[in-house]
This record gives sequence, C-alpha cells and structure tokens, in this order.
Amino acid sequence: MPLSKLQFKPGVNREVTAYTNEGGWFDSDQVRFSKGYPEKIGGWQQRGIDNFLGTCRALHPWVALDRDQYIGVGTNLKYYIDRGGEYNDITPLRLTTAAGDVTFAATNGSSTLVVTDTAHGSVVNDFVTYSGAASLGGVITAGVLNQEYQITLIVDANSYHITARAEGDQIQDPLVPLPANGSDSGNGGGSTVGKYQINTGLDTTVRASGWGAGIWGGVGNGGTSGTVGNVSGWGDPASNDAIVSNILRLWSHDNFGEDLLINVRDGGIYYWDETSGLGTRAVDITSLSTLPSIPTVAKQILVSDRDRHVIAFGCDPESTPGVQDPLTIRFSTQESITDWAARADNTAGELRLGSGSEIVTAIETRQQILIMTDTTLYAMQYLGPPFTFGVTAISENITIAGPNAAIAVDDNVFWMGRSEFYIYSGAVQRLPCMVRDYVFSDLNENQLEKINVALNTEHSEVWWFYPSSNSEEVDKYVVYNYLEQVWYYGTFGRTAWVDRGIFDFPIAANNDGFLYEHELGFDDGTTNPSSAINAYIQSSPVDIGDGEQFMFIRKMIPDVDFKNSTAIIPETNITLDVKNAPDGTYSSSQTDAFVKTQAATVDNRTEQLYFRLRGRQMRFKIGSDELEVTWRLGSPRVDIRPDGRR
Repeated sequence: MPLSKLQFKPGVNREVTAYTNEGGWFDSDQVRFSKGYPEKIGGWQQRGIDNFLGTCRALHPWVALDRDQYIGVGTNLKYYIDRGGEYNDITPLRLTTAAGDVTFAATNGSSTLVVTDTAHGSVVNDFVTYSGAASLGGVITAGVLNQEYQITLIVDANSYHITARAEGDQIQDPLVPLPANGSDSGNGGGSTVGKYQINTGLDTTVRASGWGAGIWGGVGNGGTSGTVGNVSGWGDPASNDAIVSNILRLWSHDNFGEDLLINVRDGGIYYWDETSGLGTRAVDITSLSTLPSIPTVAKQILVSDRDRHVIAFGCDPESTPGVQDPLTIRFSTQESITDWAARADNTAGELRLGSGSEIVTAIETRQQILIMTDTTLYAMQYLGPPFTFGVTAISENITIAGPNAAIAVDDNVFWMGRSEFYIYSGAVQRLPCMVRDYVFSDLNENQLEKINVALNTEHSEVWWFYPSSNSEEVDKYVVYNYLEQVWYYGTFGRTAWVDRGIFDFPIAANNDGFLYEHELGFDDGTTNPSSAINAYIQSSPVDIGDGEQFMFIRKMIPDVDFKNSTAIIPETNITLDVKNAPDGTYSSSQTDAFVKTQAATVDNRTEQLYFRLRGRQMRFKIGSDELEVTWRLGSPRVDIRPDGRR
C-alpha cells in the first residue's frame, strides 16, 4: 500500500473549528515555524548571579564610548544599570534631609524601628539610606542604622516603620530581622541624614470600582518638596508632585550620546552621566540648569536619532509648569537636555494633539516618529526651523493595548490593540490573525498595561507577552512571523525584552528578579538545575475523502531532524489519536517514542513506528519534554488504508 505524506499548512489556526481546519495545525506550545515547518524554540539561561528588586517592565541596551555594554533595567521599585550581569542602583533621589531631621525609636524584643521625619513624603515600599546615625545603645548599632532600608508601614505624615537588619546584609537578600534589646534607648543622635529615593510604584494595576475607589483627584507624594497630603479638588488636576497609587509603574528611557535619560511614566525626567560612573545616581534634569521651562512630568521620553532633540510626550506645557497635559508634546533645542524654552534662536518647541484623551506611546522608525493616542495614530516628522517638528493624523479609530504593545521593525510598526493586531507600513491595516479570537478571549483586560512586545529578528518574529484571563501577570505569548506571515502561541511569560544586536542573544526579564539570555541552549534555565521545555504541536483532524470511510493506520515513517541536540539519545514523542465523528471524543490513541542517535543522520534513517488504530478521523501530535533536545518536523509518511464505511 502506498504511503501518504502528512503535510500540514504552516501556522496555527484557531479562527475555525478543528474539523474545518483539516490539513492545518490547531494547538501549540513553545514551537515556532521555519520555512513552513514546526520546530522547538530555543532555550534560555540566567544572566549573571545577581537579582534585581521588583518587577522589570523596561529594558534598554547601549554601548558607551569606551565599549562598555549596558542594559537599563526599570522595575516598579528601582532603576538599575546592568553591566556584565551586575545590577547598579541609579534610582534618583527625591529628598535629602538636613542633619538631625531623622530620629529612631526601638522597642525591646522587636525588630521594628519607628522613624520620625517631619513631612517625609514616603509611601510603603519606598527606599531610604541613612548616614551619620549613632548607635541606639544596644544591638542597633551605627552600622545597623547607616545603610539602605525599605519602608514597611506609613504611620502618618511624620513617621514610618522600618525593620532592622544586621550590618552588611544586602537589601536584595532575604530579610533576617534584628530584634532590639533593652539597651537600645537612644534616638540615633543629631547628625542623621536620610536620602529618600523617588517613590516606588506598583507591580500591578489596581482598577477602581465603586464610589470613591482609587484616589480622588490626586495626592501629593512628596516630590522635591517633601510635602504630603496635598489633595486636589474634584475635577482639578493632581499637583506636580502627585502620584496616582493605582497605576502600574512603567519607565521609558533613551540614550543621549553615551549618557542615559529615563522617565517614570506620569513622573519626572532624569539624567545619568556615564562619565560619573555606576556608583552615581540619576538626577532630575531640572537640577542641571537654571534655564526655565524644563518639563517636570511626562508619560514618555525619547531622543530623536536623526536630529538629536529630546522629546517629552504627555507632559506639562511651557505655559503651565507642573500641570500635566496628556496630549502635549514638547521638545528641547537640538543637542540639549536642559534648553526647552521656545525662542527664535533655538529649535525648542511645543505641539498639542487634537484627538484622543492621552498619548499612549510613541515609536521611532527610520523616517518618522509614530505617536498613538487611545484613538488616533499620528506621524511626527522633523521639518527644520522655524517649526522644527510637524504632526499629521494618519488614522483614527485605532486602539492600542498599552504603552509597551508596539514595536518598529525597519519602517513598519506592529502593535496589539484591544481586539485586533495592526501594522503600519505607510498605511494602517488590521493584521489578519488566525489566533485572534483565541488570544483576545483569554486576556485579562484589567492588566493590559503589562502587555509587552518583543522582537526576535533572528527568526523574523514579533512576540506579544500578555496576562491570560486567569492571571494577574504575563503568562502567555502570541507570535507573528512577519517573514512567513503565520501565527503561533504558547505558555510562558516575560515582562520585558531586548533583541540581540549589542548582545549576542535576546535578553528578557522574568518576574523572578533575573534576566535571561534566550535562544541559548535547549532548556528552561529559570530552574536550578535547568529543566526540560515541554514543546509540542498538534494538528487538526484529517480523514479520507470527505470522512465517509473509516481508516486503518498501520505504520509511520517519521521525518524529524535532531540537529544540534546535545542529549546522548535525543528523543521526541509522536502521538496519533483517532475518533469517529467531528463532535466525538478521541477514543483511541497511541504514542511511540521516536529515537534518533547522534551518530546517524536524519536523511539516512529507516526506522518505522507501528500503530494499530481505526477511526474516521486522525490527529497528529509531536512533542518533547527531555533535556538537551531540539527538533524540527519534516513530512512524515503514514500507512493509511480505507477500512469500510461502517
């Protein structure tokens, strides 16, 4: 009996029923397509041994003039610069107290210290570093006090709690509380200085629900003034030093030469000077100059590569400093980070968009900057003096899922909307998606801001990591292969990603506090030791003719390539399932191990798999859950024989 070739259409299709999708793939996990055939994705390994605090939502790589390679790492708690796998804390300061403003009080047998600092402006989880403190008289020595602490409780506007720990314990280490004794009766003396880092943010979005939920109008967070309790009226904008505590902490960042500009979404703009070294913190750009009109709050910043302007999106207008307008765009004069006042002798200026309620994101392409509000796509282009920049509305009635849901690929921009995928390539088009309903019906719409897009140019892929309906954190992904124009999906999450280029491999952040190098090896490096990746792909059912006949499956000649696998005996499993009706269940199945030794080549294999299965429809599945194994499926041959109509 002649053998039948199993040839499936590339890509996964969930837009039709499995029966309608005959000859296609219907389900997958941790598998991609290459030249039309499915293969297991690459593995990942931990980068360095250090961890960062918080959940990372932003990564930015660059190279300094001395060839040092850096990665900016923005979390909900801090901002770091990674060099060689080591995390250097450059989180800006918002307040440095005068000597003696901070005092301590301990209780015998308790590790909780009450810190008094009038108008401290802190929130829970904020970080503060003390210096100049004297011993409290017992185990709470000067060395214990003079280090970095995280605030555990806000008592009131003038006091808060920290938990004492042993001298030298790192803030990243698991906390081992240090209880005070009866001799700890001092207050730290009159020379204590507190250096407060900018207020921390949330690692998840808290949606308001019900009357009075969330913050009414905005609350002062201390800003540079250190004040607290600055509540604005109903309908009034929040003050310049206000935060909305239910907003997910996001960052934007870009290079100004070898230096770094960073921005807390809906917060300040900060500058880190590379020549000052990794031991220095970023500083508010308003502290670098006495020039007026420097923006104090923005949703996003970027540096225009073609013309060297710093651009702030959703910032405070020049005419109303400190009052954020979510549709205002401002740009500094060329080659300056501090000259923002529009004058006849410079190129600084201001624009305001007319459609939408806020700027969600801005993406720089080779030719222009695309700006997305919640309803409209704009193009921003450099014109030169006297106008510097101009904006043009390109398309209305678009949506975007969140600030990190869009990415530029050459001159194209791909993004994920609230119910569609889009591409801009001179015009906006809805991107045909064969897994659209599958993805958007399984999306946690309360956490859309966590969606982040990743580019993997080695495989011509755009990945969107998203939180599924049963998860508060990103746990699934969907991929568009723009070269082969196919879709596939799977079940692991990353909170931020940068493509290879500066570094040899793509680098991604996981919510365990580590970065991982991807497409490296074949295994899951989030565990120690590494664990196997459970990768599989499963077809829709196939039948004979129109399904009027039963089939008998006798044997299969597999076509699997284990090239580059490092396992002694690479192995994958092939499963055939049969059933008798489209609405029926798979009543019979067989799984067989397909083994290929390293010493043999896949082209020369003659091994056969034997089955004894009977049914009207059959589905095919290949997968692996073994260490050090990778595989690619070709075109297996199957001995399928007609077996009657009944």
